[in-house]
Amino acid sequence: MWGDVTAHDVQETGTDRALPRSFVLTIAAGTVLQALNASTMAVALVDIRQQFHAGAAASWLISGLYLATAIGSPTAGRLADRIGARRVFTTSLVLTVLSSLLAPLAPDLGWLIALRILLGLGTCAAFPAGVAMLRAEADRRGTALPAGALSALAIGGQVMIAFGPVVGGLLVSWQGWQSIFLINVPLGLAVGLAAWRHLPADPPRPPTSTTAVLRGLDLPGAALFTGCIAVLMLFLLSLAEQPRWWLLGPLAVLVAAFTTWELRVPDPFADVRMLARNRPLTGTYLRTALTYVAFYTVFYGYPMWLQNARGLSADQAGLVVLPIALLAMASVAVAGRVIRRRGHRPVLLVGSVALLAGGFGLTFLHSASDLVPLLGVAALLGLPNGFNNIGNQAALYQQADAADAGMASGLYRTSQYVGANIAAAVIELGFAGPAADAGLHRLGTVVAVISAVLLAGALRERLATGRRAGGAFPTQKS
Repeated sequence: MWGDVTAHDVQETGTDRALPRSFVLTIAAGTVLQALNASTMAVALVDIRQQFHAGAAASWLISGLYLATAIGSPTAGRLADRIGARRVFTTSLVLTVLSSLLAPLAPDLGWLIALRILLGLGTCAAFPAGVAMLRAEADRRGTALPAGALSALAIGGQVMIAFGPVVGGLLVSWQGWQSIFLINVPLGLAVGLAAWRHLPADPPRPPTSTTAVLRGLDLPGAALFTGCIAVLMLFLLSLAEQPRWWLLGPLAVLVAAFTTWELRVPDPFADVRMLARNRPLTGTYLRTALTYVAFYTVFYGYPMWLQNARGLSADQAGLVVLPIALLAMASVAVAGRVIRRRGHRPVLLVGSVALLAGGFGLTFLHSASDLVPLLGVAALLGLPNGFNNIGNQAALYQQADAADAGMASGLYRTSQYVGANIAAAVIELGFAGPAADAGLHRLGTVVAVISAVLLAGALRERLATGRRAGGAFPTQKS
């Protein structure tokens, strides 16, 4: 999920010269902080709810970080191009350490959510700034960017997602939920020291006014997009208690204003024209968002049920969900080989079928279930993540025009985090209170329905491609 890498990112040549290991590892260490803070919350949310006596509002601890990431990632990338990647990278570490120091002191849930959003802005900026530095250093050396450099970022993110719930569970059981924030302080300072020693200074740039820099970021478009997602989340979360139907009016106004604005500006936050003219690409974004709704519904909802209904401790719940990430890591390698031989469509078919089976598996679990079925369902749910993730990436780079590759990549990551935000509301609606068996079964049903929609779409695309090819399904990626 984090640190997505594709063949378009890397061009290997026989003359590649490896980038300095300390340089690459410093950047990788900075980028994994986002994955760490996303995954540790999966096992800390129950304790936070209890301390602040919070209901549905606690879901903003999940959606706030992902909303900040959806906005902050493309914005940080543009800032790196304009004011310097190293400057953006180190600033991200400052924001991470500052917000992590203040979070344990939050007097109420509102302050904690605000600091979690600040943490999301800090951790998300390291990836686009890091990739910019990798590319700049490769260009300076006159070589294509080695695959190993970007692989280090991807592997680091996947490993952190795998072990984040385990680490978070141990921290919460040992020192309480505050420790999942405080762990960022020594880590951030260590990465900052490494950045000071191993990252080259930004090259001199022509003087640029602050106004010119801000104008190139399309901050009004980003603000309108934030408003759209925030109001949508408020509406969805209200459905669990007292529906606020009147929010649909402001939501429609914000969507219209966002679309109108993006059609007017020369460098938009989201290129609406590109989405309109490239329907297959737009379909990939929608499929990606749905995939991540299902994934994060499981990734956060399952540990909550394990702790509340099954009675496991935070560290035990972290170990039970470990197979989700481990199987996702293993399935990426298998899916990659299938894509090279048969394209992305068979991969998406397998991912959708596995997700459907995993969703049904959740509906058969109950609070007295043995450990074996708990682990088995977790493993089953991990399998589709790798297939769907790499399959959607392959579809993206097949469908995006070369001139739109940068914008298309940014919107792909945004669609992931939009799905993560919606998942937070789905969890609240599914449990409708304490995480009990009935709520888990509702979440499983939602995941199954989403996977059925994804499966139908994958079958339709495959059949349509087969008809265009004269009735024979393609065996190579087009």
